[in-house]
Amino acid sequence: MGLSWNDTKRDRVRAERGLDFADADLFFDGRPVVTEPSSRGGEERWRSTAIVSGRFVTLVWTQREDNLHVITMRRAHAKEERQYRQLHVR
Repeated sequence: MGLSWNDTKRDRVRAERGLDFADADLFFDGRPVVTEPSSRGGEERWRSTAIVSGRFVTLVWTQREDNLHVITMRRAHAKEERQYRQLHVR
């Protein structure tokens, strides 16, 4: 299964947030992650939060055909960080 994304959106997120969709594979490498449904517009979407390069980051993604499609990546909201800490930080 591969990753896909919109290159224009990737460039904008890199410029505005310093995050790169190419790092999305880190959310699926076995590290601790919290994943919840994040449906919008009838499409099944998921929101995954993990620590990436020492920061709490949230990836919004969906499955399209044989790819995991990156919708966006951002700094985790406080609630998402709290959920992660409750599950994974002792």
